[in-house]
Amino acid sequence: MIVTANLPSRDFDATEAFYAPLGFVRSWRDTNWMILTQGETQIEFFPHPDLKPEESWFSACFRVDDLDALHETYGKLGLPGDGIPRLHPGIQRITDDLRMFAIVDRDGSLIRCLGP
Repeated sequence: MIVTANLPSRDFDATEAFYAPLGFVRSWRDTNWMILTQGETQIEFFPHPDLKPEESWFSACFRVDDLDALHETYGKLGLPGDGIPRLHPGIQRITDDLRMFAIVDRDGSLIRCLGP
């Protein structure tokens, strides 16, 4: 079984452009659905043109083996530490063996990045 995140997109072109520098490429797109993949990671997007990003409650978790490398990659986007989109500064320790950082995409979806 594979479970994927389903997130809103106000504009598929803009969403694809946001995720491309993170290594995601389009594997499917029509007018009602878009799938972006990076290796085995897959995010599916549905159109939501009237979404207000500041009111979004959508989220997903990326669980990775090398959280520091992922944080470094996402840091190269040059996103601010507040507003939308944003990269929350730093990596937080959640438990003895789990750390996290977060990114908010241009549509207000919260992506929690988790790893050792």
